[in-house]
Order: sequence, then structure tokens, then C-alpha cells
Amino acid sequence: MEKLTQQEEEAMQLIWRNGGGFIKELLDCMEGDKVPYTTLASTLKNLQRKGYVKAVKYANAYRYEALVKEEDYKKLFMNGFVSDYFRNSYKELVSFFAREEKISTEELDEIIRMIKEDKSE
Repeated sequence: MEKLTQQEEEAMQLIWRNGGGFIKELLDCMEGDKVPYTTLASTLKNLQRKGYVKAVKYANAYRYEALVKEEDYKKLFMNGFVSDYFRNSYKELVSFFAREEKISTEELDEIIRMIKEDKSE
């Protein structure tokens, strides 16, 4: 699976969040500044070429649907991120966020509780 550009990731987020859609529908769902129609169309063509989406033809328009699950993409690239920036240590990742005050003690306690609950099931 090929790493996506930021623009491609944003398009995939739209597709994942909305369960797919026509270009116009996806543009309508965009928050903030909207990219031009042709830009999104080009991005979706790239995603199709890379095997991330399929285009299903309806009359004279295409509806784009995800071929890659969001969870699968996250797993693959989070592992690379942790490896590249935190010496393959999730402990380093969490301590970085704690030092930068991006995660609270309460949130850490909640994460620990979730981990313990998952292991007991």
C-alpha cells in the first residue's frame, strides 16, 4: 500500500466518513475552503490508480467508493510513523505527548483501563 499525499488523505477521509460519493457530494461535505471540482476529480483519479478507491458509473457520473478500510490504512502508516519518529516505541510516543501536555493524566488512566478491559475479554 502506497503512502498518500495530504490531499489524497483528505479525499479518503471524505470517502470514509461519507461511505463514498459523487465528486459534487464530496465537495459539499468538505469543511473550510473547498478545492476546485477538477482538483478533487484529479485526486480521486490518482486514488483509483493507486487502488484506494473504485469508480462506479451511474449514467454519466462516477461514484467513488473506498477499496481500503480506514482502519487498515491507519494501522499501516501509524506503525511507520512510530518507527520513524519514536524508535519503534509506543511508550516513547505516549511520553512525548505527555511531556508536550497533549494528553492528560485522566486520559492516560482511561487508556490504561481500556487496555486492561481488552485483555480481560
